[in-house]
Amino acid sequence: MIQLVGPGGAGKTTAGAALAERLGVPFVDLDVEFAAGSGDISAYLDTHGYDAYAARNVSLYSALFGELGRPDVVALSSGFMTYRDDVHTGYARWRQRIASSQSTVVLLPSLDLEVCVAETVRRQLLRPFARVAEREEQVIRTRFATYASLPARKVETMRPVDAVVAELVTLVAAQQAAAPDGTGARLRAPLALGVS
Repeated sequence: MIQLVGPGGAGKTTAGAALAERLGVPFVDLDVEFAAGSGDISAYLDTHGYDAYAARNVSLYSALFGELGRPDVVALSSGFMTYRDDVHTGYARWRQRIASSQSTVVLLPSLDLEVCVAETVRRQLLRPFARVAEREEQVIRTRFATYASLPARKVETMRPVDAVVAELVTLVAAQQAAAPDGTGARLRAPLALGVS
């Protein structure tokens, strides 16, 4: 399973869907799955609060991806790697597993903080559910260090989607080539069919 993490507006959904199509595997957007089961995320936050949202999101992740070996490309919710450790009984374990996985990739508009902040705010303000610019800036400034410090590979997304996806495909191929026999085998076939 390839897991994409990063801030809102980093391109997880766009690049993730394109990557999954190229690899011939399912694409799962955790936000879409949450909304399908619990309704509009903004309304849920207004009614139940952020901690309840985070706990439910971790439960959803656990239910969807508890089994190992799924071939999916997954876009995690923007704050998933920034929740409090005690928000859910299984969160610390899931966070560690995601952070240390060779199949996790951090998407950021830029590895430069100021460029990343400016581009994230610009992208987020184009969305219908965006917060005000000051709040978007505060969120990315608060979370940037967490994303940047994750041991996973970082991919900058301020370039055409095709270029981002090509880099992701290269990363997947390299990871699979380095994996022990049988690991990641479910993705080898699409790569062998000319997705390189």
